[in-house]
Order: sequence, then C-alpha cells, then structure tokens
Amino acid sequence: MKIRRSLVVAAGVAASMLALTACSGTSGTAGGKVDLTVWTGFTGGDRPGYDTIVKDFNASHPNIHVTMNVQPWDTIAQKLPSAWLTGQGPDIAAPSSDPNAIAQYVKTNSVLAITDTGSGDTKINTDKLAPGTVKEFTYDGKLYAVPANFATLSLYYNKKAFAAAGIANPPSTVAELQADAKKLTLNGGQTQYGLSLADNQTIQMWPILQWLEGGDIVDAKGCSVVQTSAGQKSLSTWSDLVVQDKISPVGQTGAQADSLFSAGKAAMEINGPWAAPGYKSAGIDLGIAKVPVGVDGSSVTLGSTAPLAISAKTKHPQEAQEFLAYWTSKTAQEKFSLQTGFPPLRTDLADDAKLKADPTVSIFTSQVPDSRLYLPHVTNATQVDANAYVPLIGQITRGTSVASATADAAKTIDSLTGCSK
Repeated sequence: MKIRRSLVVAAGVAASMLALTACSGTSGTAGGKVDLTVWTGFTGGDRPGYDTIVKDFNASHPNIHVTMNVQPWDTIAQKLPSAWLTGQGPDIAAPSSDPNAIAQYVKTNSVLAITDTGSGDTKINTDKLAPGTVKEFTYDGKLYAVPANFATLSLYYNKKAFAAAGIANPPSTVAELQADAKKLTLNGGQTQYGLSLADNQTIQMWPILQWLEGGDIVDAKGCSVVQTSAGQKSLSTWSDLVVQDKISPVGQTGAQADSLFSAGKAAMEINGPWAAPGYKSAGIDLGIAKVPVGVDGSSVTLGSTAPLAISAKTKHPQEAQEFLAYWTSKTAQEKFSLQTGFPPLRTDLADDAKLKADPTVSIFTSQVPDSRLYLPHVTNATQVDANAYVPLIGQITRGTSVASATADAAKTIDSLTGCSK
C-alpha cells in the first residue's frame, strides 16, 4: 500500500446506506464455523502481504473464517461511520490510513474496547508493539485498535546520480543532506532535482525536515510551536532551499513526488518501504539509507501506522480479538515483513536473523526505535494537517514569509486543538 494521508470525511447517512447495499459485510455462523468480515484500504503493492495473513489465519483456525474486502480508503471513510453505527458494517476494519481517525469512532461508540491482551501466541502482546502505537489507540485508559502495520521513512537515493555528481556516499547528517540536495540540483531543476518533496495528499515528509532542524509543529499540550523561533528556523532553512535553490518542485502530491524519482528526475526522496518495488522496476540504480541525523546529533524519522479495530456491534468479539492477536503475532509479522519489505510492527523481531538479512527490511527496521508518529493524539489532527500544516508548507515554498505564514497557521492549529496557553 501507499500509506498516504486520507481525509476522513463523514458522508451523509443516506448516501452511505445506498453504498452499503452493494458491499456491506456481516458476520455469521455456519456449520459451527464463525465468519468474520474485514474491510481494509490496502490496495497497493503490499496487498499480498495482508492477504497472506488472512489466508494463513484461516488455515490455522478451522473454526473461524475471515473474508477481507479491500477498497479505496476514501470509500471506507464514506461508508464505515454509518455502517458501524447501524450494525451493518464489517466485524473488523482498518478505518483509514490516518491513525488519528480512530478517535471519531471512539466518540460515536462504534468500536469495541480490546481486552484480550497479554503474553503468548493467543493474546495481543501490547508490550511488544511499535513505539507510540498503543498510546495512539488508547482513549480514557482503554485500547480501541492495534496497528495494522508499521512503517518508517528512509532516504532513497539514485546511485547513478550520486556517482555523476562525485558524491561517494549518501548523506549522514542533515547538513550533508542539504549540501547534497543543492549539488544534485541541475539547471535549476530542469534537468534534475536534488530532492523530491511532496506537501499534499501524502504521508508527510516535512515534519521530518523540521525535526532534523530542531523544530516541531505542536508541543505536549497540542499548542502550536511552528511560530516559535525554533519552529520558524526549521521551516525557513528548507523553504529557502526550495524557493532559492530549486532543490524540489513545489506543490507535489505524494504520487507526483514518487513519479519524479521513478523517472530519474530527482536524486533523492524520503519515503516508506512500499515504494521500493516500484523504484526498482522503473530501473533506478537504487540505494536506501537511514534518514541523516539532525542538528542535535540524534536520529529521527516519521513512523506511520494504520489502525485495525473491531466493531462495537460484532456478534463475535472473542473471535475478532483472536484474529487481531494472530495479525500482530511474531509468526505473521515476520512473514509479512519478508514479503512486503515493511519493518515488523513488533519490537521483539528487531534481531530476527531473516529480517536482518533482508537489505530493505533491515534499513527500515533499524529506524523503528527512533521513529515518531505525526501529530499523535492531537485533537482534530486530521484537520490540523489539512487546514493548517499543508497550507503552511504550500505558502512558504511559494515565497510567503515564514513569519507571516506560521503566525496564521498557529492561530488555526490552536483553534482546532483547543489550546489554551
């Protein structure tokens, strides 16, 4: 899949119900076998990995049969709210590629609190899940989802372009990354861009750039910090590189940024493991490296996940939790990682010999301990992204002053998060 941030838009109930008549899934019991339905939006190149989890679960659980219905994220966002409210939806679903989306389903009492946790193969081992994911899906002390996957972002680079520029190795520090991006930009980007950046309809790359420069978006209280001196500096450094040095096109979607790198017209891109197969099939002489260390000498990258939750109205809560336990198990996750290139969502697979031997998986897995989620548990996080952060990046990369743009963004962020300073 391409984990691209989707806006969770609640469609009208009437429209949703019309759509449900075509493909709503309901659970049942036939011949002593429990039937469970799952909706996911994993339509990309990693889809076979999720199919394998379901296939293997069905083979090893003769009394339960799971059917996974894969459809676009926007379709799920339109249908699922009313489907779960009326009890006509699936037993289990990944509601969105946006982890913050689970909050709206908690508010409407649409998801089941997960209680079958603990140690062992038949339990959901919450203490072994990737950093921040349990906290992200916990509200008022109750867990309402598990990570459907976990991915980190790494630095993809074109070895041929590096060699032509006389650069022997990928950058290891943020200063080297900036210098290389300038050196690899040829003819103001007309021939080649140094770094392909996306700022909309994408998994966010810009927060990583800010973190590397010592900035951030919000503080622990959810209050904006983009307008602070550190926030402005972290943004102006990169906006100057885009506006003045033309290291990247402006206004790219995630798909456009990917296409630019695939076409050999950009020397670097920050992206997740789902992108590797496409780059290789495009004939890129591909290198993958860890995101360089920041100005404080520490490593940081963005961690991404999608929630997997159970309907509050499922008739089979025990079996549904048994499926989540299998999905997040060591056996399923090792196989999934080897098949898709994703790092495992379990921390106790970090030293797995098979995964360490895989050059793609090992790079992304090595960054799991240093990963950060984007706007974790921030009130109205999806709206903060769409209405404040994306417009902010769009403005400063088109020449609006960072001071002015961040002042406006801060007002929007604080109004959305309810921040009281």
